Amino acid sequence: MAGATGGARRSSRRLVGIDAARGLALIGLMAVHILPTEDEITGELTWSYILFGGNSAALFALLAGVGLALSSDGRRRHRERELAADRVGVAVRAVLIAVVGLWIGTVMPEDAPADNILIYYGVFFLLAIPFLHMGPKALFVCAAVFWIVGPLLMQGLRDVLPAYTSDNPTFVDVVKEPGATASQLMLTGSYPALCYLTYLLMGMGVGRLHLREKAVQIRLLVTGIGVATFAQVTSYLLLYALGGYERLLSSSGMDQEELEEALLSGPEDELLTDTVWWLVVDTAHTNTPLAIAASLGVGLAVLGFFLLVAPRARALLVLLSAMGAMTLTLYTAHLVGLSFEAHYDRPYLWFTVNLAANVLFAVIWQRSLGQGPLERVVSSSVRTTRRAVLHRPHRLDRQ
Repeated sequence: MAGATGGARRSSRRLVGIDAARGLALIGLMAVHILPTEDEITGELTWSYILFGGNSAALFALLAGVGLALSSDGRRRHRERELAADRVGVAVRAVLIAVVGLWIGTVMPEDAPADNILIYYGVFFLLAIPFLHMGPKALFVCAAVFWIVGPLLMQGLRDVLPAYTSDNPTFVDVVKEPGATASQLMLTGSYPALCYLTYLLMGMGVGRLHLREKAVQIRLLVTGIGVATFAQVTSYLLLYALGGYERLLSSSGMDQEELEEALLSGPEDELLTDTVWWLVVDTAHTNTPLAIAASLGVGLAVLGFFLLVAPRARALLVLLSAMGAMTLTLYTAHLVGLSFEAHYDRPYLWFTVNLAANVLFAVIWQRSLGQGPLERVVSSSVRTTRRAVLHRPHRLDRQ
């Protein structure tokens, strides 16, 4: 999110494309949280869920990684004291975002209409600290490792890890049930950190590339389309040509209708552990390797597209980029608004009102005051911390 990434110059054409992509991700999350998942008459998934389900959160994580790379000077990686300042700054950013997330958990109802991703973001950033010194190739390799290992741990350990009691953890949950909360944030929750590190590290690797070059932008677009297509085709072949569907049907205890529903919108509660064949599905929010690859491909393609068009369509992207520059503020306000649960009766009207309010606020605030309110608090805290590290006097050796 904008407040979670920071550090790069707003005037950069490159960031217009990144902010526009981030603005689209915010719209996607709003659509997933507010609009219906299925058509009431046909039972089919709605267009909004098909487009944004799973993909918006993945795009946010990917762009957060890009932002981390840019905030540590992009292609010219920081070393020594600058690197230490980066790491401390990311830690401060992570804590502040997690605090906002935990506060939101206290205002959300017990049966919340959305799972708050901010507390997970805090964990994402903390886990990213050891990787800040790496170049793109090393980051891509690490992303590939988490792409495989994260889902395996998620499914393999789910039955032995403590079950969490809240979809939106609060300060009380952290104190009273630290083990269950940690398990949720790392592996068993809606946005498990060990799986989402694939997006974050891939984004960091992308952020180390020369994103101003048209050839790089085209490669991102083409690679993204290729990865998403590969994931979906592979999942289909494994399920329907190589026996996966029959294995799931025989091991899950579901009938055909229940299995079709699970493959369409995901198992009702969480990824099942009765067979490893669940890991070949690409259903949104299942966080399997192929689901991650599909959403990652979409994210790379969206990023590549906006980077390509931003220099030529800057004026057309002003609304998206304004929203994308302050997604921490807007997403927080969005969740607080959802806590009143006023959107259930007229979801399309509520979505339209939310979207219009977000666009107007973002454009007016950005043109009048610049950085978003929460983004300003986070960025100011990070700058102060980095400055303290950079200007800390060297310790003199005692004689």
